[in-house]
Amino acid sequence: MTDDDLFAAFEAGTLDAKIFDHQMHIRMGWIYVCRFPLAEAVARFADRLKAWATALGIPGKYHETITWFFMLMISDRQSQQQTGNFEDFIAENADLVGKEPSILQVYYKPETLASSHARQYYVHPDRFEAARVA
Repeated sequence: MTDDDLFAAFEAGTLDAKIFDHQMHIRMGWIYVCRFPLAEAVARFADRLKAWATALGIPGKYHETITWFFMLMISDRQSQQQTGNFEDFIAENADLVGKEPSILQVYYKPETLASSHARQYYVHPDRFEAARVA
């Protein structure tokens, strides 16, 4: 699917859940970051993600900290690299979709991400200094 097709399906709430894995989350975030100013991109993406999860019957799956963290990372890197397509973006930023260690593990303690507070509100990275030095 093209970025336009994915965007339209996600906005309409008709995107097939079977294709919405972690890399697709990152791709959708990248699409929003490329189309809107950061604050609007985050707000729109988060709203659509919540609505989509609710429509699928899994409203508790949404995680505010994880959503904001990835949107901020995508925006920061895209602003520096100015890639024109997702394939080029992800080739330069494979850590955003890597499994071991997850970039979340670099920036957050597991107990932080597991908290209900982090699920409902954005929490700043609590391993940031260690990640910056590494």
